[in-house]
Amino acid sequence: MAELSSNLLFTAFILYLVATFFFGGAIKDKKGGMEKKQNKWAIFGITLSAIGLAAQLGYFVTRWIVSGHAPVSNLFEFTTFFGMMLVCAFMVIYSIYKTPALGVITLPIALIIIAYASMFPREIAPLIPSLKSYWLYIHVTTAATGEAVLAISFAAGLIYLLKSIDQSKRSKSTFWLEASLFILITALGFVAASSAFSLMDYKADFTWTDKHDKQQQLTYTMPAIFGPHEGKLQTAGKMEPLIEVPAIINAKKLTTVVWSLAGGIILYAIIRLILRKRISAAIQPAVKNINLDLLDEIGYRSVMIGFPIFTLGALIFAMIWAQAAWSKFWGWDPKEVWALITWLFYAAFLHLRLSKGWQGEKSAWLAMIGFLIIMFNLIAVNLVIAGLHSYA
Repeated sequence: MAELSSNLLFTAFILYLVATFFFGGAIKDKKGGMEKKQNKWAIFGITLSAIGLAAQLGYFVTRWIVSGHAPVSNLFEFTTFFGMMLVCAFMVIYSIYKTPALGVITLPIALIIIAYASMFPREIAPLIPSLKSYWLYIHVTTAATGEAVLAISFAAGLIYLLKSIDQSKRSKSTFWLEASLFILITALGFVAASSAFSLMDYKADFTWTDKHDKQQQLTYTMPAIFGPHEGKLQTAGKMEPLIEVPAIINAKKLTTVVWSLAGGIILYAIIRLILRKRISAAIQPAVKNINLDLLDEIGYRSVMIGFPIFTLGALIFAMIWAQAAWSKFWGWDPKEVWALITWLFYAAFLHLRLSKGWQGEKSAWLAMIGFLIIMFNLIAVNLVIAGLHSYA
């Protein structure tokens, strides 16, 4: 059944990929960019998305049966669940607004998230004692659902900016829009770098001293740019670390981030050479038929729905679980801090929207920044900073 679970996830990935192309065909038709209109391309796209979501749900259920617990306890499981909820949130929003352009942005993000997840260990392992709680499942699934709905505001904001920003001249707006696309490409860089070293079967073993002065063993699957605290390379013929980092920083994961950044730079450079223009400028003609007022409404409604769900999952339910697992509601763990930062940002988003009238382009930029905060929490905080959530 474990093999069936993996096959269902792969099937969902392929269906999302094909659906993206159908949504791309939909927005080329003038009817595809208008409110409440659909063409055959959009119908095929949403149908394939629904079948893909069903396949990914099958993956989730079969993995749950095999493991005996909800599959949200490590980075692979959480990230694939996040991707599934992102597609689910997209389908709910699409059923209301019938905007194919959202599929062109949202589905590739889901694909990147699933591909990113696949680079982490997929083995099913027994839960550590602190994770054996129903509050864990409630906390994680609700937080991921809230983030997924908030991510729809990012997709709407990105499309809004792609259409509204003048790409004929260089400006701060064009720079930051292109930088946002580069960050997404960096996630693909992680997939590319991980796949390349995996094909080479690269492994380097280290012994090191953790923050409790205990000897630990660590295996790198990429050449060690950053070495563990008081680490010693045990594998002959492998690269010695260039920099040793304190025990509070996860040297292996920091190395992964740097290799991912390098892979992202290379991929971005290749795409720019092929397009011979900024990526945002190349995409802009495809969104010329989009209704900006509709996108602004989608972005705002997504935050209005996602914010309270995120509040429940990432803060309230998280504190209840923390009390049950560690006998304290709050411990200033890096994940807790960034969850709070995310919450404060979206609270400010709604305040500025409702009291200051920040609509249109300002609102779109806020949605972009919010999602980048979510991705920083998912990628950088998980991969670099050691804390109570390091089991993931």
